[in-house]
Amino acid sequence: MSSSIPTPHINAPEGAFAETVLMPGDPLRSKFIAENFLENAELVNNVRGVQGYTGFYQGKRVSVMASGMGMPSIGIYSYELFNFYDVKNIVRIGSAGAMTEKLHLMDIVAGMSAYTDSNFGSQFGVRGNLAPCCSYELLSKAVDAAHSMGKNIVCGPLYSSDTFYDESKNSTALRKLGVLAVEMESAALYLNAARADKNALCLCTISDSIVTGESLPAEERQISFRDMMKIALEIA
Repeated sequence: MSSSIPTPHINAPEGAFAETVLMPGDPLRSKFIAENFLENAELVNNVRGVQGYTGFYQGKRVSVMASGMGMPSIGIYSYELFNFYDVKNIVRIGSAGAMTEKLHLMDIVAGMSAYTDSNFGSQFGVRGNLAPCCSYELLSKAVDAAHSMGKNIVCGPLYSSDTFYDESKNSTALRKLGVLAVEMESAALYLNAARADKNALCLCTISDSIVTGESLPAEERQISFRDMMKIALEIA
């Protein structure tokens, strides 16, 4: 067993995670997926209440574990999964705020790249702005899976922000560049995947809109994003 396992944030034994891990932000959403989509799901991590499960979806071994909120949090969990638990693929499944009137509540977005205002990327020696990209292989599979389910998926750039209540107005400038939606995790996930030579994709369901002011209640965000969950499970 690796001397790095268990990690400071994951107490699972070696081999506890499948090659593909789905990562919602909310631990309760992780629990919901395990209970409603996976067979023989076992709790493999509960450090700090960040629940991780491994089970089977249509015969495939799949894991699901929460990432918490924000880039520092998903940065820790994705780093440990990629580098210590030898996870090959991480698919973030979360919520996002629409930055264009073309998107509506419950639409599904796949992040091809992620603009960010975070300093997360500076650790890799890059000075300047970054917009890391997803895995094309996972993106292509997600698009195919959505179409086979008769669901639409919108592909394009996301904006990963460090602030939820944002006074910088960065989103105004990014809207003019065709950025689809704002969330808080994908840029760090994509950078960690690139550094580890692994694969990552961010799928988001639109939960609110900074254009129209519409929003979904918290409970609906937790349990109603079934189409996005199924797409992610199909590509696992």
